[in-house]
Amino acid sequence: MRTRSERPKVVPLSFDLGGIVRRSVASLYSHLITRPTGQALRLGIESQIGEMGEVGEFCLSILDFSGVTIIDYSCADETVAKLILRYQSEDRPTDAFFIIRGLDQHHHETIETVLERYQLVVTAEEPDGRLTLIGEITPLEKRVWSRVGEIGRGEAKTIAGDLKTTVAEVDQALERLAHQRVLVRRPETERYYALRYLINGEG
Repeated sequence: MRTRSERPKVVPLSFDLGGIVRRSVASLYSHLITRPTGQALRLGIESQIGEMGEVGEFCLSILDFSGVTIIDYSCADETVAKLILRYQSEDRPTDAFFIIRGLDQHHHETIETVLERYQLVVTAEEPDGRLTLIGEITPLEKRVWSRVGEIGRGEAKTIAGDLKTTVAEVDQALERLAHQRVLVRRPETERYYALRYLINGEG
């Protein structure tokens, strides 16, 4: 039986989106265009996440866009926004969290536009390895998320003290960030964990 002090078991998955598209459509090009392409890609990702659902407490999936040449709004809608929405829902098949990497300026603008349409936010990895957020985020939520990232894990009271704001405001921000799948909340504790903290095996 797992105790509170034990680190949650994280199942890592990495998806080379450009490679998947080239293999699936037998093309030399890695264009994420058209809604059917995005839907097929999303369902394939969901299937692999589902297969890993019984292995650990949650699945941390890396969506790698570095091999993607072009992505349009309809494909970003299916591949990113609807994927996040699926794992925000109460009937989600497993707990899954996402980090996007390999974004160029075109990818970033397209994905951010789609996320803002749904009032979503996602964790993205910068070229230098730093994590940031893209999408619909308030200044306080960004400060709270950054502080959790700095300390690795924390509770509302501690973070409120660090940021010189109220516990109620921080608690509300933490709840939304956890719902958005950019922080992990342990159900048996009041602690929130940064994704990077768990990637590094420190939880």
